[in-house]
Amino acid sequence: MARIFITGSADGLGQLAAKALIDQKYQVVLHARNEKRGQEALNNVPGAEGVLTADLSSIDETIQLASKANALGPFDAIIHNAGVYQVSAKLIFAVNTLAPYILTCLVQKPKRLIYLSSGMHLQGRPKLESFKSDTSRITYSDSKLHVLLLCKAVARKWPAVYANALDPGWVPTKMGGNGAPDDLQKGYETQVWLATSKEEKAKVSGPYFFHQKKTRYNHESDNALLQDRFLSLCQEITGVSFPE
Repeated sequence: MARIFITGSADGLGQLAAKALIDQKYQVVLHARNEKRGQEALNNVPGAEGVLTADLSSIDETIQLASKANALGPFDAIIHNAGVYQVSAKLIFAVNTLAPYILTCLVQKPKRLIYLSSGMHLQGRPKLESFKSDTSRITYSDSKLHVLLLCKAVARKWPAVYANALDPGWVPTKMGGNGAPDDLQKGYETQVWLATSKEEKAKVSGPYFFHQKKTRYNHESDNALLQDRFLSLCQEITGVSFPE
């Protein structure tokens, strides 16, 4: 039976994806920020195999999370769902940009990697020059472009892995707010589909999806030199190298 690890699955889209996968009889390991949230996650997602806890704003805790995940060893798919929105630039950079980089590097390669970006990445800029000097300039939109850069670098460098990114839409979660206009169910269906589907159109690497269809994205993310510079800077900041 396929096993799937979902970051940020204590609530929101991560929790909904976890429930959908468990309903389809997949084994799911949850992730939450701390022990209290972890217990709440287990209570709210009956049937989960377990929960791993780590605060993704901490490089050290994120590195430890990778070790915990590897101790459960190997996953068929990992959904990089965790993200923060209306918080400080420092937190956005740590959780949205650096954490998925660290986990991608350190967790044993799954067959499929799914990264949650956002339509807001279209307004984002790489701002790689700010990584080591002034992360206060990095916005949510920038961080979601970083996620796409990471995904496309993985797709290019690891041909044996299906690595894809998606826009879940502006959906009514705690992050999106009650007035968000997009369909909540469609918001988590694409990551579930990319993690499990045997359809040929899901067994690809590098595209950017919205509601199970390829959609427009910032083509700066296709620049291999930019991808490599991004990986190099993340390595310098975290001390974690990208396994070629």
